[in-house]
Amino acid sequence: MLDKTKTDKEMGLKVSNYLKLKGVETPLVPNYLSNSEKIMKIEKSFADIMNTLGLDLNDDSLKDTPKRIANMFINEIYWGLLPENFPKISVIENKIDYDSPVIEKNINIQSNCEHHFIVIDGKAIVSYIPKGKVIGLSKLNRIVEYFSKRPQLQERLTLQIFYALECILETSDIAVLINARHYCVRARGVEDVSSETITSKLGGIFKTDIALKNDFLSNAKTMII
Repeated sequence: MLDKTKTDKEMGLKVSNYLKLKGVETPLVPNYLSNSEKIMKIEKSFADIMNTLGLDLNDDSLKDTPKRIANMFINEIYWGLLPENFPKISVIENKIDYDSPVIEKNINIQSNCEHHFIVIDGKAIVSYIPKGKVIGLSKLNRIVEYFSKRPQLQERLTLQIFYALECILETSDIAVLINARHYCVRARGVEDVSSETITSKLGGIFKTDIALKNDFLSNAKTMII
């Protein structure tokens, strides 16, 4: 459950506007509904789906499922759709002039594919070279989590993490790689239970310095999905 005391709407709006400028923000239309109104509408709609499937909503195992689904959508798995839920980010001045890569790997990803609303799970590795700013390490995990908590494309998720960090850290010396399993591939359609999907975005010196790029990719190879 999201802790509202650890969010920053102003930064969320700033990052969202930057993503729009880069053409990678999630396609959204304003509906001006409160969370409680959204829950009510989703609960009713999901009850209609269950009725259409012929499920008995009077059964004690099924009767609360529409409410559970609605609460899950709004409060657990899609809260990253709202800029007001963007995590508070602690950024400090790089007073010690640290100029080597900072790498955070095996960052957990739990998201949902926007085509079938089925689980995507995997790991991310994020690296950056500080210039004027250094970010709190756990905030890298928080940013990955925020963008994971919305219906997603893995390609877009990768770019959103990259450009959010570029906006916050004011540098392009950033690298992001995601290795994930898509249950729209594993549990339906082709039903390939062994395939994994890898996406990456390298910027600045990570793109031009071959040794640095290879070091980042070498670290990525050791991730456990």
